[in-house]
Amino acid sequence: MNGPSLALRQRSLGDPSAEFPLFPPLTRGCPKTSTDEIAYPLEVVYDYAKVDRELFAQEPGPDLARWSPLLPPLDAPTLGEGGTPLVRVGDVYVKDESRNPTWSHKDRLNRVAVSAAVAAGAPGVVVASSGNHGASAAAYAARAGLRAIVLTSAQSPPAVQAFVRAYGAKVVSMPGEKRWPLLREVVERLGYHPVSNQTVTHTGHPFGPEGYKTIAYEVFLQLGEVPAAVFVPTGYAELLYGVWKGFAELRLLGLTEKAPRMFSCETAAGGPHAKALAAGAPAAIVELGPTDAYSLAGTVGGHRGVAAVRDSGGEAVLVTDEEMRRAQRELGRAGLWQELSGAAGLAGHRRLRRDFDGPVVCIATSSGFKDAGVGGERHPVIENPTLDDLTS
Repeated sequence: MNGPSLALRQRSLGDPSAEFPLFPPLTRGCPKTSTDEIAYPLEVVYDYAKVDRELFAQEPGPDLARWSPLLPPLDAPTLGEGGTPLVRVGDVYVKDESRNPTWSHKDRLNRVAVSAAVAAGAPGVVVASSGNHGASAAAYAARAGLRAIVLTSAQSPPAVQAFVRAYGAKVVSMPGEKRWPLLREVVERLGYHPVSNQTVTHTGHPFGPEGYKTIAYEVFLQLGEVPAAVFVPTGYAELLYGVWKGFAELRLLGLTEKAPRMFSCETAAGGPHAKALAAGAPAAIVELGPTDAYSLAGTVGGHRGVAAVRDSGGEAVLVTDEEMRRAQRELGRAGLWQELSGAAGLAGHRRLRRDFDGPVVCIATSSGFKDAGVGGERHPVIENPTLDDLTS
């Protein structure tokens, strides 16, 4: 059923007529349509006429290679990413991406992005990341026999930094604004493959969202239908766009007649995509206020998130830390422990308080172990516990 990649080329999201060869991945945005104010991302185009519809007769499971015709070439070995459960929580379904190998959705992106590094013959990968992305890139690089350099912010949780180092990565903690010039120097002088953004507005790796498409494929098979709405924790919006593209492809292939409305769920402390959508702009940059949702805490947006929300008829939703904490507690009571940022999808749905004509899916992105301060709280020791202590 699986077969070789049917990927053909890259094209700009700023102007679909601007096309480029599939390799090398254009990691600094579209060279034809980008300006000093906005960098347009690229996406991958496939030979959809050759896709065997029986591809979607399989059961969803681990290893993205099961979707290889609709992905760029997978030259990096799998760690068993994908095949995550869809869990009913009250009136919504939660797609629990914390079940991936490094406990976050980023494993889908890095299986594809590290494959590009292998194909390029790069000696390693370099990433600027405060947590999930760095850990995932380090793990997939290690599995592929590549070195990894992770430039992390000084505020990154120590436990997360230890997690990244466990994969043998070179981890450097530094002021956040100094990471990008050093990342570019690593790319230019050492030949490492970048899996982080390098542009004025976010473009990231053009292959990355292709890995996220597989979430849509799995949800479609797990539900037996396309959901009415999908709520997605949104930082740079690669996840949001990837999930949207996956559903759009299902419609293009004639497997469904509809696609869901996509809702970006950003921290109210920033929200560049919400700002861009409100202004009718292709992307935006904002000032960032204080938030504990560090995985979503960014000042820079990109055109992918704007395109996904706009083209799907969705909306941007801003959620506060307290709303994310309430959603985090609700998920915990359902047996799902999520990082604060990972609960933003459910928080967005709870904030909107809207009924939909069909199932609603909230993406939950990352394990609660990734939260800042986890393990630091001390609880008193009860020397002679009684039943009253157990039931109070």
